Amino acid sequence: MSNKISDIIGRTVFNVDQTEDEIYMIFSDGSLGRFYHDARDAAEVNIDDVNGDWADLIGHPLLVADERISESDTRHGSETWTFYTFRGIGGSVDVKWHGESDGYYSESVEFKLTEYDEIKRTIESLDS
Repeated sequence: MSNKISDIIGRTVFNVDQTEDEIYMIFSDGSLGRFYHDARDAAEVNIDDVNGDWADLIGHPLLVADERISESDTRHGSETWTFYTFRGIGGSVDVKWHGESDGYYSESVEFKLTEYDEIKRTIESLDS
């Protein structure tokens, strides 16, 4: 398992599934990248905008996977803007996340890359 977005560079995108607050990237090697906010606190973090078409990345290795973060204080707490850029030979997708809280909770977007072997072991343990 990895939490570094740079670890997906060079992996071929097989499929992408997006909800209002999560992105799942499945790679041709069977690994799974998940972008999400750990919702155990009172912060609200959602995908604000997506520019580009996920289909343009499918079937191609990722050449760029970049994260940029901007934080600021508000009258009622704080907010965080997190920007992701994914680029492959077929095109690019930019994702803008927005998080806000009273200033006491994390507004960050989490990334978790789970390798195929770990997914397989988890499934096998459920079967036994």
